[in-house]
Amino acid sequence: VQLQASGGGLVQAGGSLRLSCAASGIIFSNYALGWFRQAPGKERELVAAINWNGGTTFYTDSVKGRFTISRDNARNTGYLQMNSLKPEDTAVYYCAVDWARNTAVSRLRPSYDYWGQGTQVTVSS
Repeated sequence: VQLQASGGGLVQAGGSLRLSCAASGIIFSNYALGWFRQAPGKERELVAAINWNGGTTFYTDSVKGRFTISRDNARNTGYLQMNSLKPEDTAVYYCAVDWARNTAVSRLRPSYDYWGQGTQVTVSS
């Protein structure tokens, strides 16, 4: 099983980035997808999650209205579109999948079965 996160980089405040998470070795449509982030000295937090068919999404309060999570099961890929980026969004972003073919998404890190390697997002002021 491999989750390959990509799309991070350095961007000025107010800019945009689109993260991708390419999955292999699993039936992607059997899994919910979550994007987490971890800033230096802070715990890893769930940023957004989407259930197996895209019918349910979750966003942490600090990114609502700015970030959009989506997925393309035919391409085994998930996305996180990040707009209006702020310096406080600076972190390593990780994608993870949770075996769950239902309407719910989990907000709990232990629920997620497989993790990607992380991609750095740096937002300058």
